Amino acid sequence: MQEKNVRNIGRVLTALLPLIAVICSHAQGSDASQTLPASPAPAQHSIEDLNYLGGDAAMPPFSDSIIDVHSAFRQALLNKGLAFRVITGPQYTQNMLAAPVPADQQVYVGQRAFESMFVQPILAADLQPLHLHHAQLYMGGVWNWVSWNPAGPKTLQLWALYFYKAFGADRVEVKAGYIANNMNFVGLFVGGSTATGTQGVYAVLPYEVGMSYFPLTAPSFNVWIRGPKHTYLKSAAQRSIDPNGGPAEVARNHSGFRFIPHGDKLVLINEGGYQRAAGADVHETWFRAGYIYNTTPYTNAATGQSESGNYCAYALVDDQLRQSNREHPSQGLYAGASFMTVPDTMNQYSRYYEARFYDKAPLRSHPNDVFSVVASRTGYSRIFTGNLVSQGKSVWRAGTTVTGSYSLEASRGSYLSLGLGYAYGPADTPRVPNALNFVANWTLFF
Repeated sequence: MQEKNVRNIGRVLTALLPLIAVICSHAQGSDASQTLPASPAPAQHSIEDLNYLGGDAAMPPFSDSIIDVHSAFRQALLNKGLAFRVITGPQYTQNMLAAPVPADQQVYVGQRAFESMFVQPILAADLQPLHLHHAQLYMGGVWNWVSWNPAGPKTLQLWALYFYKAFGADRVEVKAGYIANNMNFVGLFVGGSTATGTQGVYAVLPYEVGMSYFPLTAPSFNVWIRGPKHTYLKSAAQRSIDPNGGPAEVARNHSGFRFIPHGDKLVLINEGGYQRAAGADVHETWFRAGYIYNTTPYTNAATGQSESGNYCAYALVDDQLRQSNREHPSQGLYAGASFMTVPDTMNQYSRYYEARFYDKAPLRSHPNDVFSVVASRTGYSRIFTGNLVSQGKSVWRAGTTVTGSYSLEASRGSYLSLGLGYAYGPADTPRVPNALNFVANWTLFF
């Protein structure tokens, strides 16, 4: 009953947030001429300096928000060196090829109608009053709910609390605090934006090995060094996420503030790459390769013993094939590929291969839209599946998916993503029929 009440409250909050924000935006915009100063905010308090910085993925600019960037609310905070935003949205997934199975037989997302919702408030503070330039204090929480717990976690907790500082014309960037590193390493967001990168990719291998990911957080110290000729190196020393996954992490660390839960040890992430932005005469290119090493003990499925040394090695590349708008050179057609591997003695999913094509701004009238086609293959651990076969269970040895999706900027600060994905071998056990999943995401930025 308590969970049902929490679920209903969450749905009401998610439904009301857009209405409240739009009403506030109109109210603030109507009297802005009476309350705003005659001159614009000082350059050192640019609101984009308070956006999410120093990550692989970017959040939309504050100008792409339901609340007007020039409203009295935004400007009053900006004049104090602050920016506040809320991100929220529901997701729905359903297999179109078969009727829903009973709840106790579900083994993959979409086998029954799957729903999820999140609300993510964020506050960023400029640290110039402390005589720290190119620095910010970034804070955020999250409420996350899912209709099927294994796809969770369900949680209300800290998402981010860290100090960010750039040195030497942004040649070196440092983050220290509680960080979700899926936005800082590997580069899993198709198109590079949190608004449009939610469709088609489900590479869980870095998370199996303990890297922190939304909605979870962990203490981490990150350094990003930009070298000559578009090269870079970056590293992180992070406390591991629970080896048993997100729901187990939340069960032991409800608030997200717990610094070192018993048994969780050090994760080291190292990545190097080449990243060149698009320009009038050059196409965008990004190659990255990295290695994640975890000192936390994991159960070895072959021996039954606990061992440290779990790891993930990865390499990804994205290249712009053509530019569709010379005035906005990042728009156009891209191709990409990914490879990841982890020890199959410690992880349920052991290999990941991906090929992708995506088009930024396929329609010139919608410059923030993204169309993508992503094909992936996930190898299930031969040790894990072998143990299941020895118990008389049926298994798939690998899962292959092909997903097409379109992310539409429906209005300022509102993104609707619709996708259709075919899954051959949707779960390692039992050997259930293939699936055709319809996926819908709606994301709102306030």
